[in-house]
Amino acid sequence: MRRKDKSMKYEFVAPCYFGTERSAAFDFKRLGAENITVTDGRVAFTGDEQVLASANIESRCAERILMLLKRAKVTTFDELFDNVFSIAWEQLLPQNAEFPVKGASLSSTLSSVPACQSIVKKAIVERLKKGHKTSVLPEDGELYKIRFSIRKDLLEVFLDTSGDGLHKRGYRAQSTEAPIKETLAATIVDLARVRGDSLVQDPFCGSGTIIIEAAQKAMKMAPGLRRRFLAEHYAFVPQEVWKVGREKALGEVDRICTFEGVGFDVDPHAVELANKNAKLAGVADHCRFFVADVGKFAPAPRSLVLTNPPYGERLGDVEEATRLEKLLGARIAENPVKGAYIITANAGFEQNFGKTAARRRKLYNGMIPCQLYMYF
Repeated sequence: MRRKDKSMKYEFVAPCYFGTERSAAFDFKRLGAENITVTDGRVAFTGDEQVLASANIESRCAERILMLLKRAKVTTFDELFDNVFSIAWEQLLPQNAEFPVKGASLSSTLSSVPACQSIVKKAIVERLKKGHKTSVLPEDGELYKIRFSIRKDLLEVFLDTSGDGLHKRGYRAQSTEAPIKETLAATIVDLARVRGDSLVQDPFCGSGTIIIEAAQKAMKMAPGLRRRFLAEHYAFVPQEVWKVGREKALGEVDRICTFEGVGFDVDPHAVELANKNAKLAGVADHCRFFVADVGKFAPAPRSLVLTNPPYGERLGDVEEATRLEKLLGARIAENPVKGAYIITANAGFEQNFGKTAARRRKLYNGMIPCQLYMYF
């Protein structure tokens, strides 16, 4: 951490699913972040408290925002303890803070995660006792989540500022059996270059996630407006930055844009959920959902087809997934569209669809490696 006049300048790391990093980085640049670097599965950047708040409120593709507190090489438990103890925890955590520690180790000398967690916890306890001049840490106050990772002997210690993952937008009361994560859907929307005048159609809409994320992007509606974040009660983060961040985000919402989102699904329950979720997300005026089979799908010429069709690894029926991919390809061949962006784990998708993609992008749907097939 480095001082910056009246505020503080912090280093942040935003974990992302593989393939979503550049979309996340674009969000952070727009929000005023500096020193942005992209590596597999994460985006690092610097910024003040306002960037911290706005990154949580407005980031569409990152999984969470972590504040980086320490980076150092460690190969012994003594080195681990000393480096964690060197952090000024008393400036971050009050005496009564509840501070669970969670971590991971990969390809490192210190390979026992439980042992490392114990050492990290002990170091924080001892530093807080010294810093607050007390022998008692009741841990009955506000929650502060501590995370660490040791990768190839490189220790990184973080304070989680988000709490629940940023994919939890606050609009999905329920979902279908195999939903796509909101952050992944937002990445597909970004790659498809959805705008305020776009028409987006999804013939396998499920509970509506892709259409809803497209609508929010088109309306310039920040995804975090309907939820709270862990750092909102962190004493060292001024409350004003959250107010300013939300007011700015609300002021940017374009409710009179001409965007249209249309979703279809054979499952009436899924369509019912999609309509409920669109209302909760504040985009119902721009979205419609219908019960319909893909065989009757007739996309409009100007539409962007964004979809996550069922595939064998997801729902356990490879033959049915193949049939649906062939149907989708036939319907789009008969009704040419502005663009189609289809994510699937099926390596034989292009053969089933009947056309080679103009571009492909490797993405992960949860832990399942997928390809986004892009046609334009």
